[in-house]
Amino acid sequence: MSKLRKLSAWFVGCMVTMLVLAPSIALAAKKAAANVVIVADTRRLDGILLWWAQMYNDSHLYFMILTIIIIPITGCVFGMLADLVMNHIGIDLKHRKAAE
Repeated sequence: MSKLRKLSAWFVGCMVTMLVLAPSIALAAKKAAANVVIVADTRRLDGILLWWAQMYNDSHLYFMILTIIIIPITGCVFGMLADLVMNHIGIDLKHRKAAE
């Protein structure tokens, strides 16, 4: 039990050290990071990909909101499509027996 306590104390000490040093490490790159501009390259894009990249470049807020809306909708569509395909090939997940 003594080894477990020593190990847990060492682990907690490492975590506290990381929490204390993480901001200083992040701030060390402040001067170099201030000169970096993050944009999407739109030179070879067209259609919806061009629109998506331009939205990212123009407004990160609108891009974030649209992404938050689109991802769950896409997940629901893919889930329904997978359910439809599985029902078509004979896998019925709606009437299965729980084996827990």
